[in-house]
Amino acid sequence: MSKRFYITTAINYVNGQPHLGHGYEAIIADVIARARRSMGQEVFFLTGLDEHGQKVQQAALAEKKYPQEYCDELARDWQAFAQKLELTNDDFVRTTQPRHKEFVQATLAKLHAAGHFYKASYTGFYSTREETFLTEKDRLPDGTFDASYGEVLELKEDNYYFRLGAHQQWLIDTIEANPDFIAPSYRRNEVLGFLKNNTLEDLCISRPLARLNWGIPLPFDPEFVTYVWFDALVNYASMAAAHAPLNLWPADIHVIGKDIVKFHAVYWPIMLKAMGLPLPKQILVHGWWQKDGAKISKSTGNIIDPIAVINEWGLDAFRFYVLRELDIGPDGNWTDAGFRSRYQAELANGLGNLVNRSLSMLKRYRAGVVPARSHELAADAAKAADETRALLKQNQLQAALQSIWGLVTRANQYVDQTAPFKLAKDPAQAQRLDEVLYNLAETCRILAVLLNPFLPGTAQKIYGQLGLTDLPDKLAAAAWGGLTAGHTIGEPAPLFPRKDV
Repeated sequence: MSKRFYITTAINYVNGQPHLGHGYEAIIADVIARARRSMGQEVFFLTGLDEHGQKVQQAALAEKKYPQEYCDELARDWQAFAQKLELTNDDFVRTTQPRHKEFVQATLAKLHAAGHFYKASYTGFYSTREETFLTEKDRLPDGTFDASYGEVLELKEDNYYFRLGAHQQWLIDTIEANPDFIAPSYRRNEVLGFLKNNTLEDLCISRPLARLNWGIPLPFDPEFVTYVWFDALVNYASMAAAHAPLNLWPADIHVIGKDIVKFHAVYWPIMLKAMGLPLPKQILVHGWWQKDGAKISKSTGNIIDPIAVINEWGLDAFRFYVLRELDIGPDGNWTDAGFRSRYQAELANGLGNLVNRSLSMLKRYRAGVVPARSHELAADAAKAADETRALLKQNQLQAALQSIWGLVTRANQYVDQTAPFKLAKDPAQAQRLDEVLYNLAETCRILAVLLNPFLPGTAQKIYGQLGLTDLPDKLAAAAWGGLTAGHTIGEPAPLFPRKDV
């Protein structure tokens, strides 16, 4: 059986509500999943929640709840968020599910039996907020630790460690031999720089039960639970195993944020090598969002609530802005003025106006009946379709949208150049008017097909207004000539109502 295209987001940590960054990552993965399906691939798209660890235990305690009860309540909010974004995920993993816990314990037992772990005593500093041990290198010049680490405790405790050092050169060689393994390339260079200039310290994979009981127990020592990151990373493989008949592993793309590159590009490949599993084909790393040039922060009130934006402007407007504004890789800057401006110029006046006037003229001048085929815009449409397909294969989502908007602009110019409202006044120009109306209606149809991975609701509305009953979800349908003469379109309606801003 052929392998499915397997794409994942990072699993989100349940110590709070979803925010813009979570929405952005989920939409990137969703667009790639939809695009691959539109190109005829079988796809499996996974997202979900990371529910163990000290921060969850503390947050539950603060709310006087059992950790599982706390996680269950938040999981409902996160699953509702995935539905709000209309994600096409095939599964939603929660690390508290038995199917995941059993796989993690089997993996730990296998690695322990193979000699990958050892027990040792540790004295040093621990950041509760980041759930990580700190070294002298993490100290500031005055001997303190950065405020981002929160409360730092001095600890002396036994733990289990995973031998990483033995795999360091192998990992360097692997990354160098596979240029696409970490994308964009500057993230790959950062990882290589880290690996070549630091000795890889062994990874602490446990926490003593006395300090933390909210975790997966180590199968070979019940006095310890599994370190939350070891547990979380394994979800990608545990869910592939849960759906074994679908032939998912290795993952094709892990979509992650830049803050967790080390876990995915250093620890995870070594864990997989020890597990005897092939590596994922690509770790695709996106940047962070700022708001008005400043860090997004709940404490300062400098936030964007994705749900509020969607409720006011519509889901497709939100999806469009985050994908069009920010390429996958660099950091982005959300401004409300920029959002409104893109909505007005590109969605309402660009795409919305094109579809509305094209179909309204076909209704007014030809009673909504499609005239004979004409090929004037066929070359422009083919260029946009070919570019979009090539860019989607490279996960160049922003560039693909720019290419599609090139066709929107071309078609709007075509209306201005051909002036169908003038042609309609001259009976001698009836055939010319037929040609213009066909080119505009067919371009709208092709735009719906190209836009479907990005703006699925809008693409379906365009198809509905064209009187087409199938879905615009096959990229092959972007070939010119899909509208047939004599077909009757539906009712035009504004796609992006203009707002007073």
